[in-house]
Amino acid sequence: MDRTTTRPHGRRWLGGALALAVGSGLVLVGGAGTAQAADVNVAKNAGFENGLANWSCSAGSGAAVSSPVRTGAGALRATPAGLDNAKCVQTVAVKPNSTYTLSAWVQGGYAYLGASNTGTGSGSVSTWTPDSPSWKQLTTTFTTGASTTSVEIYTHGWYGTSPYSVDDVSVFGPDGGGGQDPDPVVPSTPAGLAAGSVTSSSVALSWGAVSGATGYKVYRDGGNPQTVSGTSATITGLTADTAYQFQVSATNAAGESAKSGAVSARTAKVTDPGPGPAVPKHALTGYWQNFNNGATVQKLRDVQSQYDIIAVSFADSTATPGQIVFNLDPAVGYASVADFKADVAAKKAAGKSVIISVGGEKGNVTINSDASATAFANSAYALMQEYGFNGVDIDLEHGINSTYLTKALRQLSAKAGSSLVLTMAPQTIDMQSTGTEYFKTALAVKDILTVVNMQYYNSGSMLGCDGKVYSQGSVDFLTALACIQIQGGLAPSQVGLGVPASTRGAGSGYVDPQIVKNALDCLTKLTGCGTFKPAQAWPTLRGAMTWSTNWDATAGNAWSNAVGPHVHNLP
Repeated sequence: MDRTTTRPHGRRWLGGALALAVGSGLVLVGGAGTAQAADVNVAKNAGFENGLANWSCSAGSGAAVSSPVRTGAGALRATPAGLDNAKCVQTVAVKPNSTYTLSAWVQGGYAYLGASNTGTGSGSVSTWTPDSPSWKQLTTTFTTGASTTSVEIYTHGWYGTSPYSVDDVSVFGPDGGGGQDPDPVVPSTPAGLAAGSVTSSSVALSWGAVSGATGYKVYRDGGNPQTVSGTSATITGLTADTAYQFQVSATNAAGESAKSGAVSARTAKVTDPGPGPAVPKHALTGYWQNFNNGATVQKLRDVQSQYDIIAVSFADSTATPGQIVFNLDPAVGYASVADFKADVAAKKAAGKSVIISVGGEKGNVTINSDASATAFANSAYALMQEYGFNGVDIDLEHGINSTYLTKALRQLSAKAGSSLVLTMAPQTIDMQSTGTEYFKTALAVKDILTVVNMQYYNSGSMLGCDGKVYSQGSVDFLTALACIQIQGGLAPSQVGLGVPASTRGAGSGYVDPQIVKNALDCLTKLTGCGTFKPAQAWPTLRGAMTWSTNWDATAGNAWSNAVGPHVHNLP
């Protein structure tokens, strides 16, 4: 789920082929193809330590982020949307008749790296990689023409796929006259460190900016450094009613300053919210936006009463792998966090389940080790305790590791108990076969899984369980793809149909509510089917999901008014 006007979720299926383009980093090699002693990296701001300086990204698709990063305190995060492939470029000065090596480290969705206007051959070189949950280096070479003095290097993703990250770009070879970035000096020690608001599991800190710093490290009790890019941080995963000491240092490519003086803070006591209501046999799920992207801005109390599961979108990642936090956006209009918590409690009292969604556009949470799995479980449970959430929704779109995500969810289940509400929102391509990481995860946690609300949009045509190709937006697309999940091992009660609430809610794949109702009837009663008809009815099918309650409200709640009663009246 994302924070743009539409939700670039599904991966575009290209009939077995991808049109390749390039994009993420460069390295230059001079002379006859080997690096010479005077060769330099002519790319500027190659590690994105200075934001997007020297870089330009199409349609505002790129941003400098503090996580995930490979080295330093910054990296590029670019998000394809609609017809934009999130291309980010830089023009570098090069020397004619020279060979350069181009490289960069990438992570996340499809990532392309290349150079154009080289002056030789076709004028372009490129390389690419599909989804990569961990950092991967892309490398290629190019030779400049006899009169070439500048080359455009670029990186981009692919239409409708997940965001991608780039770090440590290198264009290494002969200096073309532009030189290289000057070496920085070690920054001075930060001043003004102060503790702010506390919760049962977190402490907010702030400090003064340091000239020349590209990042900061926050230390807890002398260790456990957490890297951040700004002059504030919320340290999470702490134990309730416990005193801690914090220090901060400034960093850049030259090194790290001395630690500041220590400040003390004590976390609040925990108030256990208790388990929430049971999810009904047939349920309607809606994602609530904790941001303003042009849809109707809502407080939780405004969410239409038809929704049984409300997924708060989204949790945010931290510099600690696997760890998540929740930051209430001022744009939604709450006077305080306490008011938000009161709305969560009120929805639960009304029989609704309120869960925290993990992933989406900004929640790039990496769970690929035992430590990160434990960090996820601990921080997710802390949010459940603090805000009263009934569980979590997994909406990770940058690639997942089924082994460690399964471990994380098992640990969370052990903490939360049998009342945990666990949902997932994979893209269509992630559930095409039981061999995908998402499908493997769903089957591995089947005994604690509430529902998989696959996103039947932003994907283009896909295969159904009968081996035929179906176009998105049709009854057949919904029913034939739901069939894959059930035949693959999920219980019908663990399958929901995820669709946009309005034409503005997604880049493609919107379906009229009547088509959704027909698909529900086809799957549960074998009526209302298109050309595809399941071999049997699945009357326990869980229901439907939409992105988002806000886009639904923008359209006068037309989706929930039509689909909600139909879901609740299923057999």
